[in-house]
Amino acid sequence: MKHNDVGSFLRARREALRPEDVGLIPGGRRRTPGLRRSEVALLASVSVDYYERLEQSRNAHPSEVMLASLSRALRLSLDERDHLYRLAGYTPPLAGMVGCYVEPSMMFLLDALTTVPAHVMDDLTTILAQNRLSRALIGPWTLGDERKSNVTWRWFTDPASRELNAADEHEAIGRGYAADLRAAAARRRDGSADRLIAELLDASHEFGRYWEEMAVAPLHSTRKQLVHEYAGPLDVQCDIVLSSGTGHRLVIFRPQPGSTTVANFEFLDVLGGQTFDA
Repeated sequence: MKHNDVGSFLRARREALRPEDVGLIPGGRRRTPGLRRSEVALLASVSVDYYERLEQSRNAHPSEVMLASLSRALRLSLDERDHLYRLAGYTPPLAGMVGCYVEPSMMFLLDALTTVPAHVMDDLTTILAQNRLSRALIGPWTLGDERKSNVTWRWFTDPASRELNAADEHEAIGRGYAADLRAAAARRRDGSADRLIAELLDASHEFGRYWEEMAVAPLHSTRKQLVHEYAGPLDVQCDIVLSSGTGHRLVIFRPQPGSTTVANFEFLDVLGGQTFDA
């Protein structure tokens, strides 16, 4: 067996994890230590066959995006992530350029949030990781490409993305996303913000109007009235926990006291289990 290849490293990290380390329910006796290959595949949003070929080093050449997804699924530290990149023949991302990698501490917080929807997104509002209730609430946004996973892009280009929000809040939400993007663009130096802005200006006159206002304001905790097709009305406070190391944001949909939202989230959890665990 090789000891310095991608497959061996992935297998070692998989066997070092327990289901509860990644927010999964252990479920029955296990013949071998660690996570199952199928569980890592689920967490990384790849097929089981592809992940098995990666571990067995059989004609599988992961992209940098795939390596970031695997790093997130296996809760790799920055040093471990960089090692994986080198094994695969890539130069590790520069300091501060974290891409779709999510630090283990942020993933731990996300895993611990089992009764409320929550997800992690970067400073351009690209969703990088979701818990089950987040997938039940808004859908599995991490399975799409860079734009389909981006909250701001979908808000201005996909009318269906607004159906969850009360109509009288749409204008304030849209202005908030434009102002947040302007704040992010001032920090970014890799061209990704400029590309997103250019595409939004080309695709949405509404975004163009808000962009011309020159407002600069990162997203902050906001009360929202949501209406889910099956779970009903949801009165929530969208709290944001910021990572000082990566700039990623953990968005938590916290139920307002005295509302029916807690009970509706319980129904949403059952719905999510039937939809995504089937």
